[in-house]
Amino acid sequence: MLKQSFSLLSIVLLSVVIVLTMPYAHQGVQFLLNAHASVSQWLTEVFSGGETGNLIRLAIALLIIPFAVAFVPAVIFWLMKRRWLPGFMTMVWVLWLVQTAGLIVLYKSV
Repeated sequence: MLKQSFSLLSIVLLSVVIVLTMPYAHQGVQFLLNAHASVSQWLTEVFSGGETGNLIRLAIALLIIPFAVAFVPAVIFWLMKRRWLPGFMTMVWVLWLVQTAGLIVLYKSV
């Protein structure tokens, strides 16, 4: 029971924080989408324009950005503590989900 009430309180507080920091959250999502577009454009020169080439290009572009963004704090943590960041893959998953949601919204609005 205590765990469920903590989860509910956490989601309410996080919702309030997101609402209060909406412009900054928008800038962060916009950064992820712009970085995805840049990497995708760069990979266009590497892969062929066929169906398989486009699929590989888009998949790689979708994976590179979350790993690259999460790698920066992981390296800083490693330089300070000399061990790997414990939440690295969680950070990658969260960034991937945010980026994918942004891409889906962008795709549907066009």
